[in-house]
Amino acid sequence: GEVLVVIGPSGSGKSTLLRCVNLLEPIQAGRIFFEGEEITRDGVDVSAVRQRIGIVFQQFNLFPHLTVIDNLTLAARRIRKLPRAEAEQRARELLDVVGLPEKAGQHPHQLSGGQQQRVAIARALMMSPKVVLFDEVTSALDPELVGEVLVVMRDLARGSGTTMLVVTHEMHFARDVGDRVVFMDGGKIVEQGR
Repeated sequence: GEVLVVIGPSGSGKSTLLRCVNLLEPIQAGRIFFEGEEITRDGVDVSAVRQRIGIVFQQFNLFPHLTVIDNLTLAARRIRKLPRAEAEQRARELLDVVGLPEKAGQHPHQLSGGQQQRVAIARALMMSPKVVLFDEVTSALDPELVGEVLVVMRDLARGSGTTMLVVTHEMHFARDVGDRVVFMDGGKIVEQGR
């Protein structure tokens, strides 16, 4: 249930750290443990690990040809084999959480950037992950849209008990929501604390 905020200058390795945690990037040294299991060992089931770790990218990465509801339910139906009705019910609950219940039938191009990012957050929550990684989710947004995404993340941090690893340049958000802060520079953790 902890919110760990990762800050540091551009190019310091923050996004790479998240990509390593989600096994999208191979590591050269060290080990990563998740729920007591070393996920960087040879032979680990990468797909099984990724089902327990949600990730929200800087760019929304929504499928443009799918409606919002289909973007949310695709993985749950294909990977978890959830029946469509059950997946759609969960998706509608999550759209309520992110404040977009009326957008279920729309396509990504019909949404603002902030709305697309909130859909991406709902999609990451769809598989009920144990931890959600947020990779500078407000950096691609117009300044007036940043607040609506941060409100959703703040509510998620305070109400869900979901563990969050957040890379951000939003210092007020880091101070308000973070339980711990990690400062990175040159690919290394330089400082960390409450």
